[in-house]
Parts: sequence; C-alpha cells; structure tokens
Amino acid sequence: MKINNFDNPIFIFLFCIFAIFVNTISSIYFFPIFLLGTLFMAFFVCLKKSYYYSLSLVMLTILLIEFNSGFKTFSILLLNIFIYIFVAPYIKRVLSFNTLNSYIYITIFYMSIYFIWIINNDITAQLNYTILINLIIDFIIFGALI
Repeated sequence: MKINNFDNPIFIFLFCIFAIFVNTISSIYFFPIFLLGTLFMAFFVCLKKSYYYSLSLVMLTILLIEFNSGFKTFSILLLNIFIYIFVAPYIKRVLSFNTLNSYIYITIFYMSIYFIWIINNDITAQLNYTILINLIIDFIIFGALI
C-alpha cells in the first residue's frame, strides 16, 4: 500500500488553507485556479480511501475556489465526480502506468476545466497561458510534495 501526504488529515487541512489563501490573493492579478489539480488529486485519494472528513474539507475548498473564479456552483465538484467515476477506471484499465496515472488525471482535469471555461466565456491567449502554467505548477507541486 502506497502512503502519501494526502493520507494525513493535518496536511490536507494546511494544504486547503494554503490553497484558499493563494487563490484569494491571486484573483487580483490573474485567473485563479492555482493548485486546483492538486486539490483534485486530494479529492480522488480521500474518496478512494473513505476519508470523509478530509473529503468534506477538500470539497469546501474547491467550492470556495469556484466562487472566487466565477464558475457555476458545484461545476468543478461534479467534474471531479465524473472523472472519478467514469474516466479514472477507463484510464486505469487501458494504461499500464501506475506512477503516471496521477499526472494523466491532472491533465484530463485541466483539459475539462478549459472546456468548461470555453463554454461560459471567450477564449483568450491569456487563458491558454494561465491553464498551461497552472498545469506545470501543479505537476511540480504534486511531484515534489506528494
């Protein structure tokens, strides 16, 4: 059994507080979805291992980021559940990468966020750069911390 930092409820609490703080501050300067991919992986781990108190904290954090970013209420949470139920089992069945599956999940999550943003708003070059930069930052943070 692989143990990571998302198994520790104190780490999840501190990470959620950090994510809320950073996204609130960064909403002044650019499109604030910073650390949303890592929060998706925390959601994934908490749901898979039945850590319901940590899951509720992660869901609250994602909901606050939704409000701050201007997404519809529960849209990202429904996207998380959709990816967990339908996409993740397919990827796990088709691909034989156990260590790269988390990075593939984060990439699919950001592509879905991009699709949701396109449905509601205009496509701009700044949005493309922001999504790409946030994806790279989430890869680095997920690889280093988790």
